[in-house]
Amino acid sequence: MARSRGLSRRSFLTTTAVLSASSFSRIGIFRAEQRFPWPAIKQTEHFWYRLQPDGLYIDSQRGRWAFAFGEGRIYFSEDNGHSWPYSAEFPQAQQITFSHIFANGNILFATANRLYLSTDRLRSYREVTLKKPDGTDYLPHTPKNPERPGWYFNTLSGVTSWTVAGREMLVWGNYCNVLGGAAPVNIYYSADNGETVKLAYAFGQNPHFTDNGSEGGGPGGTPLGDPTNTVLCRHIHSVAYNPTEDAFYCCTGDFNRPDWFECHWLRGVYDPTQDRWEWKVVISASQNTRYKSGGINCVEGRIWWISDANGPLPHDRGLFSCLPEDLTRTEAHTMHYNPVYECGCMLVDKPVILAGHLGPACPYNAGIILSLDGGKTWVEHDLTEFGKRAIVRIHPANEEGWYRLELRRGWIQRADVLFIKPKI
Repeated sequence: MARSRGLSRRSFLTTTAVLSASSFSRIGIFRAEQRFPWPAIKQTEHFWYRLQPDGLYIDSQRGRWAFAFGEGRIYFSEDNGHSWPYSAEFPQAQQITFSHIFANGNILFATANRLYLSTDRLRSYREVTLKKPDGTDYLPHTPKNPERPGWYFNTLSGVTSWTVAGREMLVWGNYCNVLGGAAPVNIYYSADNGETVKLAYAFGQNPHFTDNGSEGGGPGGTPLGDPTNTVLCRHIHSVAYNPTEDAFYCCTGDFNRPDWFECHWLRGVYDPTQDRWEWKVVISASQNTRYKSGGINCVEGRIWWISDANGPLPHDRGLFSCLPEDLTRTEAHTMHYNPVYECGCMLVDKPVILAGHLGPACPYNAGIILSLDGGKTWVEHDLTEFGKRAIVRIHPANEEGWYRLELRRGWIQRADVLFIKPKI
């Protein structure tokens, strides 16, 4: 069924425990190539698609490289996931919540509250202790429920690093306080390929998301966060870098409180000579506005984002862009498309722009939002065979042209990895 409305046409096609391992290295590499079969490729009018190989969860990709995990092991591929000649034993593999492959080949990955680094294609790995801005250790809290230590490093963004002053910087924020226990809300960074990871910014102690032992945190428990910071939120939706300004942007969620909002946009500037950050709140707004958002991308001097507005009517939704100086001036924003429903993630990789619906918040199952011409025209496809899914962590295409998207069950429970190859 195809339908035209507003800015573009729509095409709907129905196609088919505290993790407390101490620092250590493990030698567990397999030299023989390991192969995991890929499912059959399917297609819509505008893209081909397929799920991850059977038995693997491909957690991140970069160029021809990919990092994945299976039952009790982690894997690395150098040929777009066709073979996996490097692997190592990692008992907490199913608890991995984040990973990043650096341009030099280093792999940083995390469980709920622990970070690990491999610098030699998984021949070994070691725990990385998070650092405060002053260089002292930043240790995770002792959870009230050991099975719910909090998601310290889980993120919704697929793009988490950029070239800043001639070197790669990894910067990301944690999407937490939904599953896995309560966690403090932080922005993290590494400027040395994962060898050191530090706090870039710590939000304050939100009384609505303390560690009371529940799945997503709640009132009445241990306060988490910076007690000196009055900027409070539930979690981070997106962090992105604008090279035109040499500045970072961060947006948060989720709710309106009687005396304050949890939805903020922050702007941060990093001084590499001092290894120091300065962050300022640009705007704090109601959850039903376009400022409750995700999918920040900075392209050709403009800031792009997609609205996640909900709560009290009316909902200010759409896919927007503006100049940095116009961020607080809605009359200066350009709406490129209105998907009608709240959305959380987007990748602007012109001419491809790729975003996804949140299944629990819309009539679609796995709803794909796509432009193949830089935002001039738009199509949507509902991949109904996957059931209700929320689309997050959209990675740029690998060397074979496949973009990586996570399909989360419900709002955020891990389910599948979807690969999409646009027909361009």
